[in-house]
Amino acid sequence: MEDRILFTLSKAQYALKDHLKREFRKNNLRVSPGQLGILYLLKKRDLQSMGELSRALFIDNSAITRLVDALESQKLVKRMQNREDRRQFLITITGQGIECADRSREIVRVTNDRIKSGFSADEVDAFLRILEGMWGKFHG
Repeated sequence: MEDRILFTLSKAQYALKDHLKREFRKNNLRVSPGQLGILYLLKKRDLQSMGELSRALFIDNSAITRLVDALESQKLVKRMQNREDRRQFLITITGQGIECADRSREIVRVTNDRIKSGFSADEVDAFLRILEGMWGKFHG
């Protein structure tokens, strides 16, 4: 039988992103999974540069710019000029952004639980090792 690992992985990733988008919409959260990653990072450590966000999420600079633009238009983040380097902007999370990140946590938790359901702890650990191994083979 032909290996369909790449196809199956892509299909699963698409289904997962689509599920999260639907759940976010149902809960009146107007963010994408990528945008949510930025909010989580800023909630953990505010005032990050676009480069820092890009590196932390493994997303190229142009994609980070689009995601931050969308978040800024929804007033979930703001750009602030870096006082130490006037050429650089730092991204800060707003109160609305914090609320959005907090409201999404339960959706993310339930989704993670759903992914793991029907599998033993050993199977989940093996799956995570496989994903980390794939990351190591193809990252940078």
